[in-house]
Formats: sequence, C-alpha cells, structure tokens
Amino acid sequence: MAHDEHQMKRIVLPSGKTIEVVYFDHSSFEEPRQPEAPATAPSEGERALHVCVNCESHLVYPVQWEEADQKSWHVTLRCPDCEWTEAGVFPQGQCDRFDDQLEAGTDALTRDYKRLVTANMSEEIDRFAAALDVDAILPSDF
Repeated sequence: MAHDEHQMKRIVLPSGKTIEVVYFDHSSFEEPRQPEAPATAPSEGERALHVCVNCESHLVYPVQWEEADQKSWHVTLRCPDCEWTEAGVFPQGQCDRFDDQLEAGTDALTRDYKRLVTANMSEEIDRFAAALDVDAILPSDF
C-alpha cells in the first residue's frame, strides 16, 4: 500500500497508553461484497437500504427502528459520509436484506478487529522480549 493512501495519528489515552490511528483514503477501499443470493429478490423500485441515496456510500446504518405493522418497519437511516438521514416505512423483505448487509459488515469489522488485536499483541510481545534481552526490565517495573 502506498504511503499517500493513509495518515497516522498518535493518541494518548487518559490511562497513559498511546495508540496509533490510521486514516485511509476512501478511494483505496474495496467495494463491499454483496451477499451471494438474497433470501428474496428485491421488488422493482426497492432500493438497497445500506446505500446512501445522496452520495452512494455503502455505509448507511439504522439509527432507530420500530415495527410499523406486521409486515413493515419504521426505520431512521444515517450515512456517516455525507450526514444524510431519512426516516421511512420499509417492507419486511427490504429490512431483512438490510439486516443481512449489516450482519456482513459486523462480521468484517469483527475479523479486522481480531487481526488488529493480534498484530498489536504480537508487537507488544516483541518489544517485551527485546527489553528482556537487554535487561531493561527490573522488578520495580511490576
């Protein structure tokens, strides 16, 4: 990955621990994978609720939802990229497909989080081992 596709920022937490946050250029992101076969095909005129109608971002999420009747939901949507919001009543099938997209996104975030934790732990272990090798850790450190 080219260096100009991301920025790094160091943040010191109240606990004193320092973390590095990496900001990526949106153009470097891959398009999210669509589910292979939806349980029910969208009817004509039904849009994918995870796609912003303003900027076409695939990151739209529900802010609030409640059952409108037995076959539809009242949902408030928000796009984090352009701050667009919409409240509407959507049929159960459309909401089910939206839920599938949200679940796929949650799975992707969970996988990425686990990889990040593993990488951070590995780096911490390497630093600890290096400190042990040069006798830089004393009993008073604990």
